Amino acid sequence: MHIISGRFSRISIALSLLGATLGAHAQNLPITADQKATASQVAQAGIPVADLAPNAPDSYVVKSGDTLWSISGLFLKSPWRWPELWGMNLQDIRNPHRIYPGQQLFLDKSNGRAVLRTRQASANDGPPTETIRVSPRTRSQSAGDTSIPTLASNIIEPFLAEPLIVDAVTFAGAPRIVAAQEGRVLLSRGDRAYARGVLADGTGKPLSDARGEPLDYRVFRNATPLKDPVSGAILGYEAQFVGKAELVRGESIQQVTAKDGKVTSEIVPATIDIIATKEEMRTGDRLVAEPARSSQSYAPHAPATPISGQIVSVYGSAVTYAAENQVVVVNRGTKDGLENGHVMAILKDGQVLQDRTDSSRTRIKLPNERNGLLMVFRTFDQLSYALVLQITDGVKVGDRFTNPN
Repeated sequence: MHIISGRFSRISIALSLLGATLGAHAQNLPITADQKATASQVAQAGIPVADLAPNAPDSYVVKSGDTLWSISGLFLKSPWRWPELWGMNLQDIRNPHRIYPGQQLFLDKSNGRAVLRTRQASANDGPPTETIRVSPRTRSQSAGDTSIPTLASNIIEPFLAEPLIVDAVTFAGAPRIVAAQEGRVLLSRGDRAYARGVLADGTGKPLSDARGEPLDYRVFRNATPLKDPVSGAILGYEAQFVGKAELVRGESIQQVTAKDGKVTSEIVPATIDIIATKEEMRTGDRLVAEPARSSQSYAPHAPATPISGQIVSVYGSAVTYAAENQVVVVNRGTKDGLENGHVMAILKDGQVLQDRTDSSRTRIKLPNERNGLLMVFRTFDQLSYALVLQITDGVKVGDRFTNPN
């Protein structure tokens, strides 16, 4: 892909994560009608200076390693308000999906309104909405995957492959490892094993290596129930990712003739090779077909309607409290209107205590206070995975979240 640029660099915003798995053509990344409307409105007059971050710089040169989140947070009090960052220089933005290292941004705060430009304002400049016409000098350069991502890709990428939320019936009916070579108990990368898709009751689908059938599988263990912190209802089951396997040969049935001439049928399980392990596999682990690779884009934004809920679990269950850049599961999903990119405020419950200034020692509850931010990046029907972006104190199971202010 090549980029044609004019004399002045164009500001654009990267809405895709870097990497082969998540790479996408800029023109395919989504900008909603609401985001366009917000940007257009801001483009008319800029944003109030009061909405800028306290230490917003007068100019900034984009560096390798920057993210959309970090640049938005550099100029704005609320990083998820990226459409306003886009709208601050809408005339220069024809495609708001890309911003590249080396581009320079200038902040114009004249007339009590803020406008982000790609050139420094001068005394001869008109109002912020002035149309600037330039004669382009065309140059062509290979863009490759040098655009900056929304968030640091190395944080989210593992969780796009690892966690799986399923219902109990689906998980129980998934193909499973039934044996290993030479009676081995534990399996690691490079080992060969055998698996079946048909269950004892005859249900299930045999693992097949026929044309068009999946050959790559993820391997999971222990479907742990995830319960709603309030109702106690099971919202889904989280399966533990242990590695990947490749189907070498499908299941079959062969006819065997005994010495007495009697013909019997023998089940021949599928042959799989273990190609990657997070931890050693064993008999009983389940196989789930590797999903098709798809481009993921994360445009941080607040939900258009009120959504609130609670933290169900901290991914991995190795710690009680989640810190910044850790993943949590929340008890809301697509059925509740959550979508990838939704930024939510994490709330810390106010203490319940006695009013010692009152002789009756009345019990009072202090207001809930914002404790940080999280961003939803993978949704299921009733549950979602979210990345903790900012945090003051640790996040624990039961903590609440709601729309950011």
